[in-house]
Amino acid sequence: MILLDGRKTSADIKEEIALEVREFKNNGNKTPHLAAIIVGNNGASITYVNAKVKACERVGFESTLIRLSEKTTEEDLLNEIAILNVDNDVDGFIVQLPLPKHIDEQKILMAINPDKDVDGFHPTNVGKMALNIPTFISATPFGILELLDRYNVETSGKHVVVLGRSHIVGSPMSILLSQKRKVGNATVTMCHSRTKNLKEITLQADIIIAAIGIPEFIKADMVKEHVTVIDVGITRVADSSKKNGFRLVGDVAFDEVAKKADFITPVPGGVGPMTIAMLLKNTLLACKRKSQN
Repeated sequence: MILLDGRKTSADIKEEIALEVREFKNNGNKTPHLAAIIVGNNGASITYVNAKVKACERVGFESTLIRLSEKTTEEDLLNEIAILNVDNDVDGFIVQLPLPKHIDEQKILMAINPDKDVDGFHPTNVGKMALNIPTFISATPFGILELLDRYNVETSGKHVVVLGRSHIVGSPMSILLSQKRKVGNATVTMCHSRTKNLKEITLQADIIIAAIGIPEFIKADMVKEHVTVIDVGITRVADSSKKNGFRLVGDVAFDEVAKKADFITPVPGGVGPMTIAMLLKNTLLACKRKSQN
């Protein structure tokens, strides 16, 4: 069994980006600049955004963090987005999700300039991705493709079962892996809460991508020998033996499934760290594109 190590891989990618940034700047180009807007005080979001700021420093990017209160109106947030859309110094930006309930997420994502949408959530970029036209691929699916590529996991002709149909992971993964691309050419089955005979389907899978948010849902009796397992889920489970009172688990019962797997991602330390690395990659791409115009 080989562990698909997201921490090590993301560190490698950040080193590569840092080198590229130095060369890019040595050729007289500007410093890539990533901005993030966060609304409210969601603990996980704050931790995640702070990690993005640190990652920017590490690779030589400039970063801007715009913190807005929980009570910020939709109109005020749209104004902040409008400012970033026309700010020539900002190459890419993200609006950290989830947003407070009184703000329409779809309306916010639609307002972002697609050329600066380094999260890859704007319909223009989702459409280009679906048509296999070069664009920003959202960071989590992009990170999964990169992990499979760097560990030489064969996808061509394989049966991939994707669990979950979210716009962030499940849906784009099913499209990307079925396309004609280096990490692609797979036969993809997408499963969700209404799927019948799920175990019969997962037992046929050469590769399983689990993104359903149910802790340790995939058990050893649901997978065949030599499977590759990508676990996107991450849930806090109460654990009194831990100092902080909880442990992080994925959608896969790791200890039992790992015994049958050829490749598997750990949780934490698998897909998660890749997400920030790919966001940086998208920002560098945005900056390079702008310099060519």
